[in-house]
Amino acid sequence: MHPEMKKCIIILSCMTLLMGSCSSEFNAVYKYGDTDARYEYAKEFFARGKFQQATTLLEEIVTIKKGTDEAQECLYMLAMAQYCNHDYEAASETFKKYGSSYPRGIYAEQAAFYVGESLYESSPEPRLDQSPTNGAINAYQQFMDLFPDSKLRPRAQDRLYELYDKLIQKEYISAELYYNLGGYFGNINSNDESNYNASIITAQNALKNYPYCSLREDFMLLIMKSKFQLAENSTEEKRLERYRDAEDECYGFINEFPDSKNVATAEKYIAKCKKVIKD
Repeated sequence: MHPEMKKCIIILSCMTLLMGSCSSEFNAVYKYGDTDARYEYAKEFFARGKFQQATTLLEEIVTIKKGTDEAQECLYMLAMAQYCNHDYEAASETFKKYGSSYPRGIYAEQAAFYVGESLYESSPEPRLDQSPTNGAINAYQQFMDLFPDSKLRPRAQDRLYELYDKLIQKEYISAELYYNLGGYFGNINSNDESNYNASIITAQNALKNYPYCSLREDFMLLIMKSKFQLAENSTEEKRLERYRDAEDECYGFINEFPDSKNVATAEKYIAKCKKVIKD
């Protein structure tokens, strides 16, 4: 047998024995160990990175340890084991439980921070529901209110910027979707709640909530384009009013972003608006 092949077989055999030994060890402690023995093994499993085993033991021990000198450590370790095991929903609830049970506990600062971290890890991509994102934002803000001088504050602030960017991206995706749908649903000639109007409202609300966001130009471009399309597809009754509104929006865009690559689009719209208004 080739020496390297023999070496691989030996390594794999050792790993199998070690995993079997670890499993047997856990089963013995879980079934027959008393509370103190299970707690010591839970700490050992945690230190060895066996977070699932640590979580299983700690979930049963944490209630028994309540009121003892080890209660704080046990509850906090359970939360960290859940977090390290990527069970972020459970971790956030356990960190919250620690904060409410021990508001001045030795791990209170870390627990408050990791409520935010757990929800941050649960935050989905911008297209999806952002409830965990909003939860993480609230958690980080509460953490900074409670511990304004914490060394973890800069990290929490960085997370907040990132989470707010995600909310802004979701708003932009929604506004852009309305614009792209245009008049597909319903007759926009007679329906003031058209998709173009929805795009305008969504973008305007986003700018109101996040006036200095990095996507400000993109939002204003969508508003300008939507107002022009709304005018283009308008009824005769509202035609002039909407072309004037679109023209004003174009000038506003040029004034704020004179070096934008989209100035040419704004100027093209202005020329069309002037022609309609003059005629």
